[in-house]
Amino acid sequence: MSPGIFDKLKTLAEAAKFDVSCASSGTTRDNPGKNLGTTSGWGICHSFTEDGRCVSLLKIMLTNYCIYDCAYCMNRRSNDIPRNTFSVSELVELTIEFYRRNYIEGLFLSSGIVRNPDYTMERMVRVAKDLRLVHRYNGYIHLKSIPGASRELVTEAGLYADRLSCNIEIPSEENLKIIAPEKNYQNVYRPMHYIQQGFLQSAEDKKKYRHAPRFAPAGQSTQMIIGATPDDDRKILTLADSLYQRPAMKRVYYSGYIHINTYDTRLPALITPPMVRENRLYQADWLMRFYQFKVDEIVNETHPLLELDIDPKLAWALRHPEFFPVNINTVDYEMLLRVPGVGVKSAQLIVASRRHGNLTSEHLKKMGVVMKRARFFITCNELIAYTVHETGAEYIRKALTAPQKKKKQDERQLTINFEY
Repeated sequence: MSPGIFDKLKTLAEAAKFDVSCASSGTTRDNPGKNLGTTSGWGICHSFTEDGRCVSLLKIMLTNYCIYDCAYCMNRRSNDIPRNTFSVSELVELTIEFYRRNYIEGLFLSSGIVRNPDYTMERMVRVAKDLRLVHRYNGYIHLKSIPGASRELVTEAGLYADRLSCNIEIPSEENLKIIAPEKNYQNVYRPMHYIQQGFLQSAEDKKKYRHAPRFAPAGQSTQMIIGATPDDDRKILTLADSLYQRPAMKRVYYSGYIHINTYDTRLPALITPPMVRENRLYQADWLMRFYQFKVDEIVNETHPLLELDIDPKLAWALRHPEFFPVNINTVDYEMLLRVPGVGVKSAQLIVASRRHGNLTSEHLKKMGVVMKRARFFITCNELIAYTVHETGAEYIRKALTAPQKKKKQDERQLTINFEY
C-alpha cells in the first residue's frame, strides 16, 4: 500500500466512524510488530447478519470534504481538519485488495457532499458499478444515498448495492433547520421514496420474470442523532414507527450525540454521549419490531421519556401490574412476549413445550428465561407466590437495579418476610 493511499485510508476511515449503520469493535490495541493482527483504525468494522453471523466491512468515506456546515458533524465545512478524497479507481482497488487478503467481507461507503448531491452520488455509484461489473465482486455493498440526489442515480445505485440508506439525522425538521440550515426533510425523504419505489418495483418484476434484476435486496436504513436537540423519546420513536411502515425500511439506528464541535453554541455541552438513552431506544425499537408493542404503550404524553434505570419492557410491566401475574402454562403467546425476562425464542419454546406437560421453573431456565426478572410476573408449579402485587413495583425496581450484593440481601429478607 502506497503512503498516499495509507494516509487517505486513515483520514477517511476516521471520518466515517460516527455513522452507526453498522457496528464496530470499538477497541484500540497497538501492535509492536511481534504479535498477530491489529485493531488500528483501518476502517474495518464488525457488523452482524440476521442469522447472527459477524462480518467484517470496510467502513470508509469517499471524501470528507463537504459543502454543508452542519453543527453536529466532524466533517463540516468550517472545521479545520485534514481532508482527503479517494478517486473511484483507488477505492475500488483498495476494496478488492482487502477482500483478496480476507480482511473484509463487504463495503460500507458514505461521503461528504462535494459540488452538489448528484456529483457525489454519481461517483459513489461508479464505485459500486465497477466492483460489480469490472471486478465481478459479489460481496456485500452498503451505499449511503446522498440527500437531494436524483431519482436516476438512486435507482442505479439500488441495482448494484445490497442496502441503501439515507440519514434523517435530527428527529424533527424545525430542529434540523436550527443546527443544519442547509438541509431539509424534503431532500432526505425524496431519495428514501425513490428507494421504496425501486424496492416495490423489483418485487413486482420478480413475480413476472425469474431473472429480473434485484433492487437493494437488503432494503434501506436510516439514522437519528440522539441528544443534540431537545426532541423527546416519544417523538423519536413515533418517527421510527412511521418509518417502519414503509415497505423497504429495515433498520432505524440511534446514535448518541458526541460533543465534537465544542465552539458551536447551538449544541448542548454534553460531557459524555447519552449511551444509556441510546441503548434504551434500541430496546424500545426492538419491542416495536418483534414484541408487538405500540409506540404509545412504551412512551406517551404522561411518560414522554424512557426510564434510564430500567428497560422499557420492565417499565411497562411495572406501570401495568393489573396484567400480572400470568400462568406460564396457559397464557397466550402475545401476552407471554410482554413478560420481563422472556424473549421471542423463549416464548416460542414455552408455547411448543407446554403441549406435552406443565412447565416448571427449571424448564424455564433451560429455555433461556431470565428468572430473576420473570419470577415477579409469572406463576407455575413450584414458583414462590410473591409476585408484583405482593412485593410492589418499587421493590422490584430496587431489586433489579441495586448492586449484586445488595440484591442478594434483599432477596433473603423478602424470603424471611414471606416465610413468617
